[in-house]
Amino acid sequence: MPVKTYIQAIAEATIEEMERDESVFTMGEDLRQSVYGATAGLLERFGEDRVIDTPLSENGFFGAALGASLCGMRPIVETVTSFLWVGMDQLISQASKMRYMFGGQAELPVTFRIRMFYARGAAAHHSDRNYPIFMNTPGQKIICPTNAYDAKGLMKTAVRDNDVCLLFEDGIAISSRTEVPDNKDLPGGELLVPFGVANTVRAGSDVTVVGIAGGVQHALDAAKLLEPEGISLEVIDPRTLVPLDMETILKSVERTGRLVVVDPAHKMCSAASEIAATVAQDGFWSLQAPIQVVASEQVNVPYSPALEPLIYPTPEKVVAAVRAVLN
Repeated sequence: MPVKTYIQAIAEATIEEMERDESVFTMGEDLRQSVYGATAGLLERFGEDRVIDTPLSENGFFGAALGASLCGMRPIVETVTSFLWVGMDQLISQASKMRYMFGGQAELPVTFRIRMFYARGAAAHHSDRNYPIFMNTPGQKIICPTNAYDAKGLMKTAVRDNDVCLLFEDGIAISSRTEVPDNKDLPGGELLVPFGVANTVRAGSDVTVVGIAGGVQHALDAAKLLEPEGISLEVIDPRTLVPLDMETILKSVERTGRLVVVDPAHKMCSAASEIAATVAQDGFWSLQAPIQVVASEQVNVPYSPALEPLIYPTPEKVVAAVRAVLN
């Protein structure tokens, strides 16, 4: 099976969906130069009407994308987390509410591809992991692929969905390589990953570890560190946060009796907090120890290369949390 990078998978998904459906187009800043790597060659392949470089005005082109979707188009919008704040009125006041306020008559099939760059000395303005904020806003689907296979499959599903989809691409995962089958080798001839179906990345028996975005890799690294001691971690990747597959998580906790949640976002009001609260409510009698959350400390991201790594989850922090629930 071919091994592909995360960026290659996103590029393949974009090309396949643009070839399949003429209503799909892409827009964002510096797409033609392919600054982030996933849009190279799109201009030559599809023309300037379907590959649109936008001004540095997220509030403007987010709104343009929403308007286009209301008229039957399916925009793919590329941006980065730090710039979401500039377009928040469009995302929160319009994108998340229009379908409801129009009684279901309006559809907004927009996919926002959102890059998260952190742990790279980018300082506080450019190191956001802000998907939990959008989990709190009904009307949007929140997607966090952690490997190339899921990136391609979830991206294609998002483009075909009739709701606003926010696809967060974690900078830690972007450099990863994963086996991704060619379309000819797949049933139905293409890769589609459904929303709301978690992936058990690693089976285990002692502790359930749920990883979110880049937290999945930290969980897998911790599993390797603990394996020589005979400690077996079951690692679950939710893949989508809205909708969230709590059934898979609860069934795993029922088997292991212990839960650690790893989340690169800030700890307070995080995706990890929601998962922990739901397990405490619906899986209380399965728990043999208090739930542990490994998330970023509740401070702004420092620029200092000596300080920044201290705030994020690490495999070592996950190992400490696992020992806590076992002891």
